[in-house]
Amino acid sequence: MLARSTSRCCTKLRAPPSRVSLRVARPQCRQFSMPSSGASHNSGPNSSSAGLLAPFTSELDKIAPSFKIHGSQVRVLQTPTEFYETLKDKIRKAEKRIFLSTLYIGKSEKELVATLQDALRAKPHLKLSILTDALRGTREAPNPSCASLLAPLISEFGPDRVEIRMFHTPNLTGLRKKHIPKRINEGWGLQHMKLYGIDDEIILSGANLSSDYFSDRQDRYHVYSSRDITEYFSNLQTAVSSLSFLVKPSPEPAGFELVWPEDNSAISPLENPKKFIAESTALLSGLISPKTAPRTALDNTPTEKRDTSVYMLAQFSQLLSPDTSTELPAVSHVLRTLAAPGYANSSWTFTAGYFNPAPSLTKLLLGTASTNNVVITASPFANGFYKSPGVSGLLPDAYTLLARRFVRAVHESKHRGTTVLKEWRKGTVGEPGGWTYHAKGLWVTMPKNENPSISLIGSSNYTKRSYSLDLEANALIVTENEDLKKRLGEEQRWLQDNATVVTREDFAKTERRVGLKVRIAMMIVQLVGGAL
Repeated sequence: MLARSTSRCCTKLRAPPSRVSLRVARPQCRQFSMPSSGASHNSGPNSSSAGLLAPFTSELDKIAPSFKIHGSQVRVLQTPTEFYETLKDKIRKAEKRIFLSTLYIGKSEKELVATLQDALRAKPHLKLSILTDALRGTREAPNPSCASLLAPLISEFGPDRVEIRMFHTPNLTGLRKKHIPKRINEGWGLQHMKLYGIDDEIILSGANLSSDYFSDRQDRYHVYSSRDITEYFSNLQTAVSSLSFLVKPSPEPAGFELVWPEDNSAISPLENPKKFIAESTALLSGLISPKTAPRTALDNTPTEKRDTSVYMLAQFSQLLSPDTSTELPAVSHVLRTLAAPGYANSSWTFTAGYFNPAPSLTKLLLGTASTNNVVITASPFANGFYKSPGVSGLLPDAYTLLARRFVRAVHESKHRGTTVLKEWRKGTVGEPGGWTYHAKGLWVTMPKNENPSISLIGSSNYTKRSYSLDLEANALIVTENEDLKKRLGEEQRWLQDNATVVTREDFAKTERRVGLKVRIAMMIVQLVGGAL
């Protein structure tokens, strides 16, 4: 299944091929006014909407590349079914390209594959590019897997029209790769980006492409109708694909093989992890820096109507040395800015299905001046690992322990009484009508505003592993558009329709106590280098 190329390494870095010629636009000046220079540093930001946002954007401009769009170019989807139907509809109407980055495509997703086949058959010039994770995408092999599901697309339409790539972490090699069992080995790093691009639109989400994410696994989904944003993320996927294995059909029982192409942009991570990281750094660092990232000027929205900034964030820690990832710095800056006294009447909502925020983020969340804050996470009965076989079945209790520690930290901080944790539950996993919760994100509402002006969406779970082991892609919205703010507000509210507050007293109940085996399992994972 895993084959080495005819050339064991690549001596030259090759930039990913661009699907369109790039015209580098001058960095766009923000239209948010800065607070008066005569004000003291501690006096807080200008109380106007633009003045309140200026301290955020002035620094974000230095952290990550961005594009200015109109708020109407962002559509917020609500349900898994709406996400799936929208995705299929856009695939059917595709004219030029379809590019999909995901952790995996479910091995039984024949309807989705059939939709892709129909589109490719109907449009002879349509091209398809898919990027998944190698560990997750081949886990079941030689039994049916994500890789074996997709390989026939290459056989039917040829490698010139269909490219399937699978990224393999450089953190899992040698004896570690040989002895750590499948499923557990995913704790050492994954391709985790969720980018669903069709022609000049892209859906950003935290959802993977499998039946539960299309039916009863709640996530978030934003559709960006922007040629510039879509092209940026297309280039990002192309770059990571050039650092990934190529799937080829095979007569072997598994139905596929993984090959490291001669013209990849780096040596295989399984041959020389250190050199792979060095060559990956040379390729990717320029793509995510605001100073050097290719920024097209393809959108035709009039400049005066562009009231929304969208920052493209990437967390590629496992591939960058030094680490110049942009997600953690951007999120940290937003939360750090909220600590200023001028934001005392602001509020934030933070959600992660798997609640284990990086320690630095927990500290920053609890250090904000904001009030009426909400954390939403999955109830153990809405956790995707609920009653899962093996060690993974301990994970719901592990996340319960982490949530309990957060509630205790809130109680011991200045946020006591102003920040609550809610658990999301809709039925029970594995029972009729039972849903799981997988949403992740951040919403920030400015003082004297009813709805958020800032929102973060994408693949990240905001955990230690997200900031050290996984490949993540996100978009940070900063907007003055009242209609978009309203839709973002509705999104954060409907996600709480099935959520209830959990207190220290609730966690103290017998049925919520976490056993010793869960604590030991958490310690073992950390000791051998993995992460939740």
